[in-house]
Amino acid sequence: MMLGDLGADVVKVERPGSGDDTRGWGPPFDERGESAYFLSINRNKKSMAADLSDPSDRAVVESLITGADVVVDNFRRGMLDRYQVDAEQLLAKYPRLVWCTVSGFGADSDRPGYDYVVQAECGWMAITGEADGNPMKVGVALADVVAGKDAAIATLAALFARERTGRGRHVRTSLAQSATAALVNVAQNALVTGREAERWGNAHPNLVPYELFHARDRPIVIAVGNDSQWRACVRALSLDGLAGDGILETNAGRVSNRARIVAAMAARVRERPATAWLTALEAAGVPCGVVRTVLEALRGTSASALTGVGPSVPGVVRYPPPRLDEHGPMIRERGWSVFA
Repeated sequence: MMLGDLGADVVKVERPGSGDDTRGWGPPFDERGESAYFLSINRNKKSMAADLSDPSDRAVVESLITGADVVVDNFRRGMLDRYQVDAEQLLAKYPRLVWCTVSGFGADSDRPGYDYVVQAECGWMAITGEADGNPMKVGVALADVVAGKDAAIATLAALFARERTGRGRHVRTSLAQSATAALVNVAQNALVTGREAERWGNAHPNLVPYELFHARDRPIVIAVGNDSQWRACVRALSLDGLAGDGILETNAGRVSNRARIVAAMAARVRERPATAWLTALEAAGVPCGVVRTVLEALRGTSASALTGVGPSVPGVVRYPPPRLDEHGPMIRERGWSVFA
């Protein structure tokens, strides 16, 4: 979808009858019967249904490959081989082709890729949730999202390399690989200390104060990232006792005194409504924000019930998510010229 947002012509090849599994991932469904989940990630694509076990359908797919810059597949290992679709043979036959394979757990695994399982096995759930609660998944399928973005980046890099060398290549990523890499500083903390990462709820393992506080009417977050922000924060909150304590002047000192700082700030923030604190903190240059609902966060954006949240890159929504095989007859007749 990101490549489509950027202007690529995209054909989504789906199984006949049921199509992409996410077409059935509901409710909610819109008035046409399309699931909200499917609508969120399938704009700027045309749909063709094809049965890869059928030689005539397979021939149509290969005819599309001959004119494509990029092929993306997310089949489990060996599945395409069953249908006599061999990526390496096709790359040899069409040397300018870029082929991107997205798997669940890598090229040597037969395991299917599901975000929830990946979040569990790649350390995300172990560090998400309240310290004394159960491991918790992230509220969106973020391992899927990160892997998709990694695939788009790898594909664009391969296309740029082709401009220099004249040759395409096979690029691979997996949900597990992307999710593990996305542990970033949490992974580094564990590597440096040799200790398991903990769950911190809404707090931060390396920064204080950097967490959620309850104002009189609703929760807010305050994110102090350096010492000057700390000084500005305690002035904005009129916490003179903390402001005069030299040991708290550095982040390391604040981390060592986490409980005292958080308790004092929590008591102060409860005294006034969120807007009052946000006004004071923002005027002082302290990063902060109110905890918004999803509909509040979408208010004023270009989000659409049909085409989803607008592009996160400088892209354009050109057409809505397709119905199953909506463009199949035209693609079979005209191939890539269907985009002309």
